[in-house]
Amino acid sequence: MTEILAPRTTRSATAGPPVLGALGLFTVLLGAALPLIDFFIVNVALPTIGHDLAASDAVLELVVAGYGVAYAVLLVLGGRLGDTFGRRRLFLGGMAAFGLTSLACGLAPTAWTLVAARVLQGAASAAMLPQVLATIQSATQGPRRAKAMSLYGATAGLSMVAGQILGGVLVAADLAGTGWRAVFLVNVPVVLVGLFLAARAVPETRSQHPQPVDVPGTVLLGVALVSLLAPLTEGRAAGWPLWTWLSLALFPVAATAFYLVERRSERRGRTPLVPPSLFANIPLRRGLIMVVPFSIGFSGFMFVIAVALQEGVGLSPVRAGLTLVPMAVSFFVASLLGPRLVARWGTRVVTAGGLVQAVGVGVLALTVWGSWPDLGGPQLWPGLMIAGAGQALQLPVLFRVILSEVPAARAGVGSGVMITAQQSALALGVATLGTLFLTLVPGRGMGDALATTLLVQLAAVVLTTGLSLRLPREIA
Repeated sequence: MTEILAPRTTRSATAGPPVLGALGLFTVLLGAALPLIDFFIVNVALPTIGHDLAASDAVLELVVAGYGVAYAVLLVLGGRLGDTFGRRRLFLGGMAAFGLTSLACGLAPTAWTLVAARVLQGAASAAMLPQVLATIQSATQGPRRAKAMSLYGATAGLSMVAGQILGGVLVAADLAGTGWRAVFLVNVPVVLVGLFLAARAVPETRSQHPQPVDVPGTVLLGVALVSLLAPLTEGRAAGWPLWTWLSLALFPVAATAFYLVERRSERRGRTPLVPPSLFANIPLRRGLIMVVPFSIGFSGFMFVIAVALQEGVGLSPVRAGLTLVPMAVSFFVASLLGPRLVARWGTRVVTAGGLVQAVGVGVLALTVWGSWPDLGGPQLWPGLMIAGAGQALQLPVLFRVILSEVPAARAGVGSGVMITAQQSALALGVATLGTLFLTLVPGRGMGDALATTLLVQLAAVVLTTGLSLRLPREIA
């Protein structure tokens, strides 16, 4: 840790490559936390937003989905633009746009205005977040990079839990009568601090051989992701109209067209948005395959537990959020131990983390079956703490694995692909596990629906644990 917290070295004409120091690392990690917190912070605020803005369930789904879809669709493009125009420049621009769109969300007079502002906020996040990993990849080396990547993974996991906790606290606090609006307005002062620090401490990096934007690839990737994520996130609330089925039918066509266009572009010597050759990188490919089910289970659980604790158990938003504090604490503690464990045991730490998480999710399922509806923090805390520790031993290591052999020149593309996979999976988790849970509630009751959903998540944990056995033992 001492190396990572060393003062930043100023770059000169003869000083060699840029170096990301302590303040710069803190700043980019702050930028990484903001979009992830904002994805989850809305969960516990949705009932209040619906009441205040007279929004239907379908529109409330769009408040979540509009952000997630825009974010996922534009992430790879954000990485490419950072490679070309400078990652620090895109980071500053994305963060400024994130602050402005957060202000627009907080001041939104109607539900549809809020949806539009959330879409723009997702686009701003897509410009900012890929620059974080790309900067770490380009401006750190050796043990310092390993430590920085571990801190990034810990930040990502904590942000997803902290978003839900912070949302409950802010809604309950009703700061200056702002109610749910505080979950967005709180971003504004944080962004101002982040911009000040980034201007002073984040070095500029970019690809040595920038390439023009791949317009056909960008359009086709956008069509593919929208055609998958939009119907899955909006379909249940909208009653599964015809457009949702047509959109799902379009997805494999658009995905195939995207692959063929990218392969042809690369064979002709161009640099496509997502070079197919990137997936010849075995650590990247295997790590991505694991991140998808992990993220689906993580986000699905966070959404379902927020609904169950508020609408099923009757907890207030703040109590529902605070119930997750032990999970955040165990995640934080285990993530601090992760780098030492990886240095000794390599990626077998991921397998161990999966087994620990499986135990935690199993304990949660048994707790729900045995205690519902008299369910609160003391009953859930053991399972939450075990699951949180297991997650912390997986996520930071997977991020390191995925980017371990990506060359610096492709850092923006590699990080964009990784975060796109993660973000798409987060959106899919809310759509799939959330839809399963809400579909089961009318017939089986909320307690059985929650327990069944946890068992489905457990199956995803078992899958990732099995897949972890195929990871390269050592991390570069």
